[in-house]
Amino acid sequence: MILLISVYIDLAIGLILAFLLLSLLVSGLNEAFVRLLGIRSKFLWAYLRDTLDGSEDGRSWIPSKIADVFAKLPFSKDDPRPAHSPDPAPSVVEPMRVDSATVLAAEQAAERVAQEIAEGIAPESAVEDIGVTGDSGVAEETGPGGAGTGSLDSSGSSDGSSGSPADGGPAGRPAPQIDMTARLYERLQEIDHPKGARTSIANIPPERFSGAVMELVAAEEGGIEGLLGKLEAINSPLAGHLKGVWEGAQRDLPRFRKGVEDWFNGEMQRLSTLYARYVKWVVFALGVVLTLAFSMDALEYGKTLLRDNAYRAGVSAIAGGGGEGYAALKDKCAGTEIGLAEPYQCVTESLSSPALVKIFDHAIVSVTIPPDGSADPSFHWNGGAWWDRLITPGHWPGYLLTMVALLFGASFWWDVLRRLTGVRGDRS
Repeated sequence: MILLISVYIDLAIGLILAFLLLSLLVSGLNEAFVRLLGIRSKFLWAYLRDTLDGSEDGRSWIPSKIADVFAKLPFSKDDPRPAHSPDPAPSVVEPMRVDSATVLAAEQAAERVAQEIAEGIAPESAVEDIGVTGDSGVAEETGPGGAGTGSLDSSGSSDGSSGSPADGGPAGRPAPQIDMTARLYERLQEIDHPKGARTSIANIPPERFSGAVMELVAAEEGGIEGLLGKLEAINSPLAGHLKGVWEGAQRDLPRFRKGVEDWFNGEMQRLSTLYARYVKWVVFALGVVLTLAFSMDALEYGKTLLRDNAYRAGVSAIAGGGGEGYAALKDKCAGTEIGLAEPYQCVTESLSSPALVKIFDHAIVSVTIPPDGSADPSFHWNGGAWWDRLITPGHWPGYLLTMVALLFGASFWWDVLRRLTGVRGDRS
């Protein structure tokens, strides 16, 4: 009974090791692909664009399909990430150049005229009569001579004319163009490192995000109320989130910062879950490719492990003086090139090539490593035999089992192996 239990434990460990090796290869390829294309960073900043500035043309920055995550998002010319800056964060945070009262007045005027036009009280040309100074509430800056130089938006362009329906004036939605994502990045430049023209930040600690928000709050004359008013004026979705946190904190500043931290932490967990859902499909696709490329039949590999254990038990019996294991040794060596004339060399060759070493023997390109180290590893094109195995229905259940096993990931199989072998993790 003890021997039988030992055989099954050896079988389990052999299968787990095989799945662990393949899972590590899948994870490595996936991580290399993600890092090369900056997918994780782009996914984070796509969410921040939606949260801070809102979507463009009613389309969200966050991908909605698996093809968008790994095809459209990495290669699109519309990169959601801000441009990387090697400079430290500005020591002084400038307030947002937005006059929320002017924007609110323009919105109310536009709504009133639209209602009068709908009721037939005012002609449609009345829209052109609505005007506000500057570009929809963006504060004017005074030139050297004291005269107004026109309004400045976030891109630095100036325009002293009144807004109109054609240029996004009060007849439409008079929201100034302020890049809140760029303003947030200014407060996070210290944790960025150079990697191309765009930021490579893929993770923002919640306490760092709440600190950045508090720095933006400190720049406004009205504090949190002033920031919320300006965020509402530019139609930033962040206004609703921060307003809910502010009211939930009962207008207490320390509790507000802790509330922002908790809210952002919850959002990052939700975003990670969404990202993991997309990545799982990529891992599955890579698992399918590697399973077929290496022709890894889990059921056949399990049988190979059992035969390997039986052969080693026979060798142990002969070494102990018993003759019952000689039949297994004879059958094993009779079919080899070494033959029965050199049984010791046959045993040495077999013991140095356990089932785990032969796991990739049926790959489309197989690798042979000499056991004595006298020669370099050799590669062999195995296309014909590989294709025959691939189209044989008898191997398909084993392929399917391998594909499903790889979905659990390398961390899962490592944890199972650690529990089975009694290896304890580092708890320091």
